[in-house]
Amino acid sequence: MSDTGLIEDQQSIQADMQDSNKTSTTKFTDVADALGHGNGLDHYGNRLKARMPVDRYASDYNMNHPKRGLALIFNHEHFEIPQLKSRAGTNVDCENLASTLKHLDFDVRVYKDMKLRDMQKEVEKVAKMDHSDNDCILITILSHGELGYLYAKDCQYKLDIIWSYFTANHCPTLAGKPKLFFIQACQGDQLDAGVTLSDRTETDSAGSMSYKIPAHADFLIAYSTIPGFYSWRNTQKGSWFMQSLCQELNQHGKKYDILTLLTFVAQRVAYDFESNTPDIPMMHQQKQIPCVTTMLTRLLRFTDK
Repeated sequence: MSDTGLIEDQQSIQADMQDSNKTSTTKFTDVADALGHGNGLDHYGNRLKARMPVDRYASDYNMNHPKRGLALIFNHEHFEIPQLKSRAGTNVDCENLASTLKHLDFDVRVYKDMKLRDMQKEVEKVAKMDHSDNDCILITILSHGELGYLYAKDCQYKLDIIWSYFTANHCPTLAGKPKLFFIQACQGDQLDAGVTLSDRTETDSAGSMSYKIPAHADFLIAYSTIPGFYSWRNTQKGSWFMQSLCQELNQHGKKYDILTLLTFVAQRVAYDFESNTPDIPMMHQQKQIPCVTTMLTRLLRFTDK
């Protein structure tokens, strides 16, 4: 069982029309490529507004607030779902990541084996907090997953159930600030045997002027593996992705921007790890590559506090 882990906006521009007698020009208009709903208004019909945390065209996010921000770690080891095995090694991931994030000045909160409703209640409570003094927020989920889904203790869910609480229209004090998600979970049951260029492992399966931003801007979601594939976890040392993420953040977390860091995390996972399960030939000597989805609009560096 695997570990359960914009609208393309095309411009439709009306061309200038000419006939033999005159030239008529119509206005340029942008139209969506799909039907949708939502008008960017609050419950009272007012246009949603949030405080601008940085100049409009600043190259870097403002990481000079009084606090770095909250880091939530949802660590799932045991499950009520019969077909999901306990995730040996996940506590090592959790402890290492908590230590790493504290070193980067995060206020770390760890949650163990939570049911989905309890996760939602906690995330909703955090989203309603005042984050005005915080640089960003970071959320990590360590669990089983499959393509499109993650597992809480009691059931599966889609990740957007969690991150949607933090969009700019729902959490205005985080508008224009980084919202980082790290997901250690399988995204399917395919294996990557790699191309050729002794620990026991198992898989995690089952400006000065105001400006408007998209509600879904400034998110980053880093998955331990690509869609459809297994994510590997060492039962004693923890998952390949979390080992690599912690190592890179510990060594270079205040030197490089986050996308550079995640590139080197991918390098570590891709080149330094290979599954070792000789008793299960089909699973032996398999590889893994992380996958990053980014809606960040600036460079993010964890500068000193």
